[in-house]
Amino acid sequence: MLNILLNVPGADRPSYEARLPDALKRAGLDARVLMETDEPEMVDYMVFAPGGPVSDFRPFTRTKAVLSLWAGVEAIVGNQTLTQPLCRMVDTGLERGMVEWVTGHVMRYHLGMDAQIHGLNGGWARHIPPLAKDRSITILGLGALGAACARTLAGLGFEVHGWSRRPKQLEGITCHAGMDGLGPALASGEIVVLLLPATTATENILNAATLAQMHPGAFLLNPGRGALINEADLLAALDSGQITHATLDTFRKEPLPPDHAFWAHPKITVTPHIASETRPDSAVEMLVENIRRGEAGEPFVNLVDRSAGY
Repeated sequence: MLNILLNVPGADRPSYEARLPDALKRAGLDARVLMETDEPEMVDYMVFAPGGPVSDFRPFTRTKAVLSLWAGVEAIVGNQTLTQPLCRMVDTGLERGMVEWVTGHVMRYHLGMDAQIHGLNGGWARHIPPLAKDRSITILGLGALGAACARTLAGLGFEVHGWSRRPKQLEGITCHAGMDGLGPALASGEIVVLLLPATTATENILNAATLAQMHPGAFLLNPGRGALINEADLLAALDSGQITHATLDTFRKEPLPPDHAFWAHPKITVTPHIASETRPDSAVEMLVENIRRGEAGEPFVNLVDRSAGY
């Protein structure tokens, strides 16, 4: 019998405690789910979320993989006691949630909806938006979530550019890569979406220099990670008009402090880290698939590259 340890904060445990045993049984896996253990050497797989009780992974000598419930793994990837394979969460719920949030806010900017939502105040100002084919979007980060957003937006008719650290090819997407490709990618997008992981290489990737390379008057969406943006430089770019508006879903400190400048800035929309959430119903299926793969000797999916940090 396999032993699966739920190393997740208390508030998140009931959802997985209720769903994971049945999902394991449906997959034909003889396994039990543990809330805690005094025999770490007997644990075969660990489900992980930041804030769980375990932070020292050395006693878990039999553990074949640590399965994160989060897409971002910056909270664990640098843990020197973690030598087991680490898999991040990318499942249908996370993907669809991100696609819907990004598409919704892209369409909001594309159609100029804020003006109508906040009221025209009696002014019959008829600003006719361009068609999607005449609007360009750039997505920084072409992993599973970024690629899914890029394909959806291209399917709506937008001209979509993408940027990644290493060269990639996506049908219907103009792909840029490496630091030499970052400037052209930024300049190409009237709306720019940040979907990069948080690593030492991506921290402050949007700063005074790169913000200046963006299409003048561009819109910015950040459902990725707060550390991708130099906050002071973004505020300056908004104040100068280089960036027209920013919708930010992730922040360096969460919850965003009540006195933070982002709350009151007229050109910033704050959403409280809701762009994409791990949904237990779909997440347990991905957890079980990786456990099945581990037992069958197959490669894990969404395996983290420790050297890259994601």
